[in-house]
Amino acid sequence: MKWHGLLVSVRSDAEAIEAIAGGATIIDVKEPLHGSLGCASPDVIARVAGVVGQDRPWTMACGELRDGVAMILEHLRRTLAVLPASAVPPAAVKIGLAGMARVDWRLDVQTLFSGLPLGPERVIVAYADWASAGAPTPEEVIQAAVSNGCATLLIDTADKSAEGLLAAAHAGRVSGWVSLARREGLQVVLAGRIAIDEINAAVALRPDVVALRSAVCSNGAFGSGRLGTVCGQLVRRAATLCSSLGGLAANG
Repeated sequence: MKWHGLLVSVRSDAEAIEAIAGGATIIDVKEPLHGSLGCASPDVIARVAGVVGQDRPWTMACGELRDGVAMILEHLRRTLAVLPASAVPPAAVKIGLAGMARVDWRLDVQTLFSGLPLGPERVIVAYADWASAGAPTPEEVIQAAVSNGCATLLIDTADKSAEGLLAAAHAGRVSGWVSLARREGLQVVLAGRIAIDEINAAVALRPDVVALRSAVCSNGAFGSGRLGTVCGQLVRRAATLCSSLGGLAANG
């Protein structure tokens, strides 16, 4: 599938409604309390999928590979079993590699991918803060994505309490990772605490998709940031800023 535009990560069906109303191109389901790629419960995912219906693609975060191949596959099996009849399966499932740098993670990736059902795209995540996360380098992840037949690379940050993707510590390297992924034929999604006022800078790197959560959350019961609540007005503003992404990526 060709991706473009704005992805918004939601943690409930109510947030999905707000994201859709604001013009998000892709709806992603995660539970931020469980980490950068925290899994939502099967019931929550099913409710979001029911709201999205067949109107646009939706994706799901499946946690970190260190959680165990069997656990990830079982979570996906349980999720698919409770999807409503009106929903379609996830367009992609995302796996992080935090804590995997010193083990044979490539074999585990192959084992996981071989156990996934046909249909959803497989996305492994390159963490910009790979050293502190104990993850493989983005260059290693890009090569693994290619060798495993992935179509898309997600560049993200593992530590959501630290600097975002476009902070000075990462910004100079992100452009090189995007270029390398493009040369390898991968689509690129950029995520990692990208603020509203950083979207233009993200777009200038020519990804296919910009992925947001904290930037489109307003204050709520859980406070601001990624534990706030997705706001349709903020999504609309972000979607406008991301509206050129398809054309920019195609001409990049």
